[in-house]
Amino acid sequence: MTCLMNLIDEDSEINAEPLGPVSCIGVENVERPNKKVFSNGDLYVGDFKAVLPHGKGKYTWSNGMVYEGDWEAGKMIGKGLLLWPSGERYNGDISGGYLHGFGTLTSPDGSVYEGQWRMNIQHGFGRKKYANSDVYEGEWKEGEHEGNGRYFWNNGNKYTGNWKRGKMHGRGVMEWVNGDKYNGCWLNGLRHGSGIYQYADGGYYFGTWTRGLKDGKGVFYPAGSKRPSLKNFCISLGYDNGPKSVLSQCSSLNLEGSTVKKRSVRRSVSEKISVSGVLRSSGRISHKSAESSRHSDSTRESRHHYSSGTFSFDSDGGQSEVQESTAVVYEREYMQGVMIKERVRGYTELPKKAEKKTKHHAKETKKSSCVGIFKGKNSYHLMLNLQLGIRYTVGKITPVPKREVRTADFGHRARITMLFPRRGSQFTPPHKSVDFYWKDYCPMVFRNLREMFKLDAAEYMMSICGDDGLTEISSPGKSGSIFYLSHDDRFVIKTLKKSELKVLLKMLPKYYNHVKEHENTLITKFFGLHQITVHGKRKVRFVVMGNMFCTELRIHRRYDLKGSTHGRCTDKDKIHENTTLKDLDLSYEFQMDKSLQKFFFHQIALDCNFLKSQHIIDYSLLLGLHFRAPEQLNGLLEPPMMPNIESSPAGQDGEVLFPSKGLLLVAHEPSSVSTDPGPHIRGRPLRAFSLGDKEVDVLVPGTGRLQVQLGVNMPAQANQKLSRDEADSAEVELFEVYDVVIYMGIIDILQEYNAKKKAEHACKSVKFDPLSISVVEPELYAQRFINFLKQKVFPEQP
Repeated sequence: MTCLMNLIDEDSEINAEPLGPVSCIGVENVERPNKKVFSNGDLYVGDFKAVLPHGKGKYTWSNGMVYEGDWEAGKMIGKGLLLWPSGERYNGDISGGYLHGFGTLTSPDGSVYEGQWRMNIQHGFGRKKYANSDVYEGEWKEGEHEGNGRYFWNNGNKYTGNWKRGKMHGRGVMEWVNGDKYNGCWLNGLRHGSGIYQYADGGYYFGTWTRGLKDGKGVFYPAGSKRPSLKNFCISLGYDNGPKSVLSQCSSLNLEGSTVKKRSVRRSVSEKISVSGVLRSSGRISHKSAESSRHSDSTRESRHHYSSGTFSFDSDGGQSEVQESTAVVYEREYMQGVMIKERVRGYTELPKKAEKKTKHHAKETKKSSCVGIFKGKNSYHLMLNLQLGIRYTVGKITPVPKREVRTADFGHRARITMLFPRRGSQFTPPHKSVDFYWKDYCPMVFRNLREMFKLDAAEYMMSICGDDGLTEISSPGKSGSIFYLSHDDRFVIKTLKKSELKVLLKMLPKYYNHVKEHENTLITKFFGLHQITVHGKRKVRFVVMGNMFCTELRIHRRYDLKGSTHGRCTDKDKIHENTTLKDLDLSYEFQMDKSLQKFFFHQIALDCNFLKSQHIIDYSLLLGLHFRAPEQLNGLLEPPMMPNIESSPAGQDGEVLFPSKGLLLVAHEPSSVSTDPGPHIRGRPLRAFSLGDKEVDVLVPGTGRLQVQLGVNMPAQANQKLSRDEADSAEVELFEVYDVVIYMGIIDILQEYNAKKKAEHACKSVKFDPLSISVVEPELYAQRFINFLKQKVFPEQP
């Protein structure tokens, strides 16, 4: 008789395969109707139906493993008790031979999991107490923590929030036993994104983190000082939508306190269950992670001390130094955990007059833009319509055999139009928005452009139309356009004016040829041009573009550089985390490798000649800078504050390594280069003079090896130009030279030098220096733009 398949392998681990049926072949001895001994030494005692176990019964394997419980047609189905020779024990639901339903698994080391199972794997809601008394309680997926959950460490620290693949990911709150608390965003087990750190003594730090380290701008409020409301603080950092905007990248848990459906959570170093390979890693947190996370920011800054023990998060406790005066706040800027700038300010952030002016300007912008068409719930409808339309367009054009574009593929007549009724139609699905007409311009042209930019159609559609949706972002300019960002940051979607739509359609044939001929072009990459019409007359036009700042590195500074000087500066009181600065705000000069710089200006000249031929003005170089903390400050660097969740033995001493901060150019190795994120970036690797004119990659400590392309991952040295006014101000820049990684491209290329612009030029020339204003004729604009970049931004090396 064939027996049931073993639940365990040679190491006494649960097998992912179900139990097999029982037959009556090979029975050695049948003493009673409810007892059978098999030829391999297995024994079954219990109820039968015909020749198969059915009802209640106990099956004992020859290796000592025992199952006692319900049977149905020869399979373990219902409730039962499983005992392994190693001492592991399962009591709960079984279906089709699998641990499936609700059950409790107890391991010899004392760890206990009680919760839901699916096909031998922890899946659903469950609570696990580890051998070291850590506890996790929350949602599981495929044997790992995923969803909402709480984790309690045996030292009193706790985390409540979102998890993904066994790591803290999304929105969450970390509370330390010393009274410190962090409420904000997480990524792969580390603080990453915007957050609020509350110190035990009452101080607060509002700012951003990257991979566990403070990175970017923030504001420190000493203990006893008055703090602004969260909404006002978010707006002061440049997030117009308040807390929703700040935390848009995180999962949506309540800001005041994240709650889980049931009990509380803890987690352990010894989380692996010896019973089963099916259980995977079971969510154990490594000891090294525990150590680096246990200390508070304050602990790190005041004393680089790490206690040993199981994984736990360290707070930033001691950093909230008690200040003599509580009437001031400290605006700080960090780079990879090193503070590089501090500005002491009074509590009042914006004068009331300026605040009213800002609100008034916002109202005017809203009235003059298409934002007024879609407010509140209708803004959701606009995003939904856009996703429905793009999904339809890509699905319709992708199966068409590839061919070269023709003259008929260009122009306003080359379009696909489709009605999307709310109830659906033969060609469109039902949806929850309003009825609308969808118009897709030049579908074959943009299909070829997407392929030219090495963009997969399925990836494009899922990035924009996936379940994670789009994020609305505030407009960085005066146009009043609506901007949307795809969930993976790869694409920016911008509303266009009717005049801009006409310019793009007019220049599209030449644009297509230009980007086809010059794969390293810095000009904006367009992926689609669409129009939505609602209520029979309201039209909203969109263009889908590549996000030039799609990178895993934090962009610390953003500049919009035109080469003009009139009105090209930003009020210092209005500069926030996400402010795009202008020409006169640029206080750095950049030194690049000679070959990189030569190639950059060669392509700039080609792109400007193209724009000049199309009579385009008002374009600018969008420059993004990722700063590296000065290398000599390694000793001041905060250790990583959050852990990676890995399997490692408990009781091992934690160790935190301080990586070198410098950038390093190395010979290009295609197999070693990370292409994510932003795989749609097109262009060949660049050659560096310093490496014998070889193609190069850049090594970024803590991130990895990145391919250097024109406008992407370009290493340089930023030299600070300190003006006399800045030297006398309360703002202190602590360093003068930085390693930077540069991201850049030419944007806003849809403004023609038409009769309206000529009149504007004539009018402004009377009041201001004609060479200082932005509106000048295309040839002069291009020459001034190039000269500005050569003289002020990337000056030639001596």
